[in-house]
Amino acid sequence: MRPTLLSLLSLGEYVKLSLSAWPSPVVPLGQTVTLQCHSRSPLKRFILFKTDGRRGLPQFQGYYFNNFTLGPVTREHAGSYTCSGAYWSAHSDPLQIVVTGVFTKPSISAHPGPLVQVAENVTLRCHSPVVCDKFILHQESSTGHFQRRGEMLTSGHAPADFVIGPMTLASAGTYRCYSSLSSSPYEWSAPSDPVDIVITGRSKKPSLSAQGGPVVRSGENVTLVCSSERAFDQFHLLMEGEDLGRLLAGGRGHRGALQAEFPLGPGIPAHSGIYRCYGSFTRSPYSWSDSSDPLFLSVTGSTTSTCPSTMEPHTTEEAQLPQAHSCTWYIFLGLIIAFTSTSILLAALVCHWFSTQNHVAIMEGEPMEDRTVNGEDSAVEDVIYAHLDLGTLSERRFTPTPLRPVHPSTEPIIYEEFDANRDHAEP
Repeated sequence: MRPTLLSLLSLGEYVKLSLSAWPSPVVPLGQTVTLQCHSRSPLKRFILFKTDGRRGLPQFQGYYFNNFTLGPVTREHAGSYTCSGAYWSAHSDPLQIVVTGVFTKPSISAHPGPLVQVAENVTLRCHSPVVCDKFILHQESSTGHFQRRGEMLTSGHAPADFVIGPMTLASAGTYRCYSSLSSSPYEWSAPSDPVDIVITGRSKKPSLSAQGGPVVRSGENVTLVCSSERAFDQFHLLMEGEDLGRLLAGGRGHRGALQAEFPLGPGIPAHSGIYRCYGSFTRSPYSWSDSSDPLFLSVTGSTTSTCPSTMEPHTTEEAQLPQAHSCTWYIFLGLIIAFTSTSILLAALVCHWFSTQNHVAIMEGEPMEDRTVNGEDSAVEDVIYAHLDLGTLSERRFTPTPLRPVHPSTEPIIYEEFDANRDHAEP
């Protein structure tokens, strides 16, 4: 028996309608959204109404069967919608359609960090580069479901701080924030970049080691190994809070522990730092194990010449150019050092030689300069030469004359010859 119009109208007074949006009630500018009105009544014809928001669109949206598509959406599509049956006046609960991308996206950051121990708190800070007075925080779970986690009114350029905690598995996930104006509640900014909040400490910690030891020379290949006795699906490597990526668990190590190797490539000074690793399961990507003990990696020195080798065909010309400049600089610096050292050594030898010659000259009583008078050496003191007979030599005391400044003598040298027999004949 087919239902009469009267029975349908009577049924409509007691049947509650519902309105939903697919894929989401938060719609970027230019995209489309489908509204669905659900009812348990046999009548499938409905009316869509826009009850709030900008008045660019008429309040009455028209008749439709189950689905009504909006878009490409503009700011005029933002607002609150309800639906009702075509032959009765009962309305569904309002559904808010939010249009995003109207304002510049804000930024989001986690304090003290995105890795949060069980039962601890984390603060998500949202900040907008433009003036706004409202922030909205959204969470995306591992199943892809979006959930509004909170709204906060601010003033001017002040940021909004959302406290998440005590941390549970349900609190972990991907978070984004939006900014808006309280005068236009259905028009939001573009979403911020995502931040992943991970809960840690739900499994036993793995171990982290470096192949060949934690101290390597520059240029040597660096590989870090994260291993665990428990069979994790994947391992995560972090350097002082910076996520370096994740790897699926590989083979087993020498002790049977499941492990993953993280090759960092040839060691460079930037690789020096503190490393930690974690384990996780694919069914719970936001739940990690306890942190491994920290590994202090140090990259020092150099094993090879910094000059590029022409025997390496895989080295590109762009890579060789800075190396060639570095090599030229080192060669130039080495030549300067060698020249300076040689000059200092020669100067020291010359000074030592002159000092030795002066010392010898003083010890021998010789003049410091060559002095000649008519081609012959000048005497230090006046000397009288006498030819004496040995038989008449009388005893005299010789007193040396002190040294005095040497000047070429201008007086003639007098030679006098004495006759010993004549001296005896005279009275």
